[in-house]
Amino acid sequence: MKILICISNVPDTTTKIRFVDNNASFDTNGVQWIINPWDELALTRALELKEASAGAIEKITVISVGGTGAEPTMRKALAIGADDAIRVNAEPTDAYFVAYQISEAIKDEGYDLIITGIESSDYNGSAVGGMLAEFLGIPSVSSVSKMDLAEGNIALKREIDGGSEVIGTQLPFVAIIQKGVALEPRIPNMRGIMMARKKPLKVVEPADAEKLTEFVDYELPPAKATCKMVDPENMKELVNLLHTEAKVI
Repeated sequence: MKILICISNVPDTTTKIRFVDNNASFDTNGVQWIINPWDELALTRALELKEASAGAIEKITVISVGGTGAEPTMRKALAIGADDAIRVNAEPTDAYFVAYQISEAIKDEGYDLIITGIESSDYNGSAVGGMLAEFLGIPSVSSVSKMDLAEGNIALKREIDGGSEVIGTQLPFVAIIQKGVALEPRIPNMRGIMMARKKPLKVVEPADAEKLTEFVDYELPPAKATCKMVDPENMKELVNLLHTEAKVI
């Protein structure tokens, strides 16, 4: 069995967001880039399955669409335990473009299980996994919170309104995972970091694809109002502020 993990190169959640070019572009200067948290959980669970598979899982590959700036993130995935990596040499303009590029890069590779995070922490589109399955012509299962391998079969658990359900499906398919599929991401150790330098990272050129969307401009959320301090003995003023300004009573 061969597993493919789709990973996004996203800004660290502590990054201070800035825009340039009249708010038409995201300013990448000084940004710390990381593996998308949901994708990191996907990789962790794939490694757990491989370790418990007694050799049934042959290889785990990670793939990302991005420029050379995405390679340190991909090397981290290799350090965590992925066997090899593929980088599609193109900027990830939108979900459709990313899904199409991944599908074209892997269509002849014969992956049995493809795993994506439910969304990326920067744009939160939740669209790549489903689009990828459509491009490849295989099933997809969304919102997967548990994934187990037994006798060559994959058992999935997903959350639904009012409870959860267990699903089985034939290989190959796309699993779109959410929190819960693994307890916490793995941290690469020194041996893994050294080995990652020697693991193959294949770069492929992008396929021709129509870009269906574009970002016109960005805007930051409005600044939070300053905090007003009220004397604890002045209950009348507190009630007045809650009524006239906060409008909660």
